[in-house]
Amino acid sequence: MDLSQLQSLLTAVAGVRVACVGDVMVDRFVYGEVTRTSPEAPIPVLARGREQAMLGAAGNVARNVAALGGLAALAGLIGDDAAANEALGMLGAEANMEGHLIAERGRPTTVKTRYVASGQQLLRVDSEDIRSPSKEAEAKLIASVRYAAEGAGAILLSDYGKGCVTQGVVAACLEAARVNKAALIVDSKARSFARYGAADIVKPNAKELAAATELPTETDAEVEAALSRALDLSRCKAVLVTRAAKGMSLAVRGQSVRHFPGAAREVFDVSGAGDTALAALGLALAAGVEADQAIEFALLASGVVVGKAGTATASPKDLIEAELAAHLTPAERKIATPQEMVETVAGWRARGLKVGFTNGCFDILHKGHVAYLAQARAWCDRLIVGLNSDPSVRRLKGEGRPVNDLESRALVLAGMAHVDLVVPFGEDTPISLIEAARPDVLVKGADYSIEGVVGHEEVQGWGGEVRLAPIVEGYSTSAAIARFQEKS
Repeated sequence: MDLSQLQSLLTAVAGVRVACVGDVMVDRFVYGEVTRTSPEAPIPVLARGREQAMLGAAGNVARNVAALGGLAALAGLIGDDAAANEALGMLGAEANMEGHLIAERGRPTTVKTRYVASGQQLLRVDSEDIRSPSKEAEAKLIASVRYAAEGAGAILLSDYGKGCVTQGVVAACLEAARVNKAALIVDSKARSFARYGAADIVKPNAKELAAATELPTETDAEVEAALSRALDLSRCKAVLVTRAAKGMSLAVRGQSVRHFPGAAREVFDVSGAGDTALAALGLALAAGVEADQAIEFALLASGVVVGKAGTATASPKDLIEAELAAHLTPAERKIATPQEMVETVAGWRARGLKVGFTNGCFDILHKGHVAYLAQARAWCDRLIVGLNSDPSVRRLKGEGRPVNDLESRALVLAGMAHVDLVVPFGEDTPISLIEAARPDVLVKGADYSIEGVVGHEEVQGWGGEVRLAPIVEGYSTSAAIARFQEKS
């Protein structure tokens, strides 16, 4: 999908109504820092920091539909507890979402709480009741499905096995799809796809497809055999399997299996990626987009969210930036504006990553620079390099400098494994970048004193540290230029 196709698709899906039905959860993330092991048992002790909560499962599908520009109507089951009130509050705070949630007395709202340190999940605690709802609650839920589906171009059914998706709810979705001429797409965790009748698409991941068919799903050939088996065991019209970095594979009755490769991306957190894929696929199909393009849209959107922390969503802006980045070299993707730096740092911090910052002219890269940047990167998880612009270098170093222009210097720096982001600046000092990035570690060479490092007071003021990296004697840009001039 090229950029013009993506922009046309984003225009087409704007305001399209999609019904999101199924299990509704609260996804809670507790972030903190692990600095020691418990004396009581060989387990880490998490110093609790910030906490974040959002709607999960069918709620996350609805969030993604809304984030992509559609109108999401959410029908599902919650309890009558504090978590239910929290879920209703989050639903009310979301734009482009309407709620048709049924509260069942005595039932706990499903809550998944994940404890995270340094970007890694330490533990997940689930609070849930997977029993089927009462007859009264089921009848109300079936009625809410009908309301949510009115005028919808697609019905997205999320079956997480938490009790909400009964056969009565499945039948209501099938009937609502028929009445509204909507596509019914099922995200299934069930071992049998037969329970969804003649759904238009069932969308398992590779592990779920393997469980439902009792066949391996590693290679393309194995996936093809498993997809064929899945169609034999069910009445659904098509099965679309998501395969993480391998992309997606689609089997439609009477047609050969088609494989859609995924793009290589930095994967941080796969939580909710399947929900995003379902939302993007359903929204595109609801807008009348052809299946192939809808699948490419789903691949792009799910690829964006795996690079974010927690149960994330993908916006049109995210997708456009991802499509643009796909046409850049790896080095070009690391060169950022100050605003892009701020957004990137926010993502790093959400992952619990330690951010470092250094700066310089880096005119003629030499052995000393390489050692310096390697040391700086060793003190953090992600390293930003503030890079002086050409006029800035000229003011600092005099006429004839820089030897290499800004673009050349930025690309060479960005090509280094130790550098995660290169941000050019035109001022004489990088203080504005430092204040914007708020690094945890500020690094300069050991030829400085800590008091002489620009930004040391600010960084120490917000709890960061200033570190001085050893200098490799005999190596500098000025010395290299002098040697060249002598030989000339």
